[in-house]
Parts: sequence; C-alpha cells; structure tokens
Amino acid sequence: MLQGFKKFLLRGNVVDLAVAVVIGAAFGAVITSLVTNVFTPLIAAIGGKRDFSDLSVTINNSKIMYGAFLNAVIAFVMIAAAVYFFVVAPVNAYTERKNRGLAPPDPTTKKCPECLSEIPIAAKRCAFCTSAVGSAVGAGK
Repeated sequence: MLQGFKKFLLRGNVVDLAVAVVIGAAFGAVITSLVTNVFTPLIAAIGGKRDFSDLSVTINNSKIMYGAFLNAVIAFVMIAAAVYFFVVAPVNAYTERKNRGLAPPDPTTKKCPECLSEIPIAAKRCAFCTSAVGSAVGAGK
C-alpha cells in the first residue's frame, strides 16, 4: 500500500500540480501587494477616496453595505488586469515569437461536401450524412 502511495506522489502530474499551487499562492501574494500598495493608492490619488467600505444605504432599517462589494469588485478587476498584463500577455507574446516560422501541423479533418461536418481526413464516407467522400475533396475544403 505504501509503494502505491509513493508511486502516486512521485508521478509527474502530482508534483507539477503541487508546484503550481505553491507558485500560485506566492504569485497571489505578489499581486495582492501590487493592488494594495500601488493600484489602490493611485485610485485614491485620482478619486480622492481610497476605501469605499463605509458607503452604505439604509432601507427599512436594514443597512446595505454596497461599498464593501465595490471594494471587492475593484480589487478583482485590478488583480485580473495585473495577471493579464504581467503574465498572460507576455507569455502569449513569448509563445508566438517562439513558434514564428514553424509550419502549421498537418490537418487531421476535412469538411464533408454535402453537410459541411468535420470528418477525419481518411474517411471515405461521412459519419453524419453518410454521403460518399472521395479523395477529390482536399483537406480543409
């Protein structure tokens, strides 16, 4: 039983997932610090109010604290923007630059001339409309 557990722990996927969780938590702390210490003071400098948590409205003696919700929405948008501009966009640019000049992979499907469904490139008959598909139909047509 312990051998199976050891094998499970040392598989590549489990180790990769553990590393991703640890790095994700550390990155979350960096992004939270960026939002708290850089972006939120910028909003305060522009808007004049750093914290919206005291904003509320009272209806039938019930206090609705919409300011706290507004703070959470602003923090979410800032975190999403930081992740996109500092992680996603650079990684996409790097991947695009790395793959520049490489030939696209060969197609594995083609369109049926009758029903326009995607079928395997080697198919002789469409699985959807059962029409015969000759070799005259090229890949990607």
